[in-house]
This record gives sequence, C-alpha cells and structure tokens, in this order.
Amino acid sequence: MLEVTRQEPEPKRLLFIFLDAVLPEEHTPEEAFLFSQGQGGQLQPVMHISKAPDELTSFEALAEEVAQKGQSWQIVMVAGVSGENGKLPTAEEVEGPMQVMEHTILRGGDISSYISFDTDGEHVQFG
Repeated sequence: MLEVTRQEPEPKRLLFIFLDAVLPEEHTPEEAFLFSQGQGGQLQPVMHISKAPDELTSFEALAEEVAQKGQSWQIVMVAGVSGENGKLPTAEEVEGPMQVMEHTILRGGDISSYISFDTDGEHVQFG
C-alpha cells in the first residue's frame, strides 16, 4: 500500500482510524456471551493519526507507535487524501476528511472506500 501511494501523481496523506471492539450498551445476553468469546461487538474509534507515506516505514512501526501511546485496538481503517500541485495536504487540511471518516464508521455508513487491517497487518474485509 505504501509503495502504491508513493507512486501516485499527487502526494497523499494517509488517514488511519484505529478501532476497538466494544459491547454495545444495549445488548442481549447472547451478544454478551459472544463478545466474551471474542466475537461480535461494535467497532469504536479510539485513535486517529494522519501521516505522509514518507513518515511510515512499515505497518509494524505504525503499530508500535500506537502501542507506545498505550492504546489497544483491533482494526485500523485507512484512507488517503490527495494534495494539489505537488504539495502534500497538511495535517490541518485532513481534519475534515478524518472527521467524515470517523462519522461514517460510527454511523455504520459505507466503509467500502477504506482499506482495513487487523493488528497483524492482515487485510480485513467487511461484508
């Protein structure tokens, strides 16, 4: 993903939203049981970061950076925001798209334009 992003005609800033599974407030006993077995739950955003591709060396390094902040997570969703005229978007310029991405996730909207990975860096598809 990093190599493809680096080859784009316009520079991109990558948006990462880290999510953790939580048991919804209103849940059934069956849902609680499944959650206790590591299944089900809702994905809740716990942290977000934006980075230029050159600021990333590997998925493992990114995961370690998040771990150093003491934040647990299970899934990370990634999107990109293109710059213009060869200029990388600033961190401030991606705040709006980051908020849209977070609201889309929270409201159960269409997440098909985001790529998702688990904590091992394996691609996750939602269906």
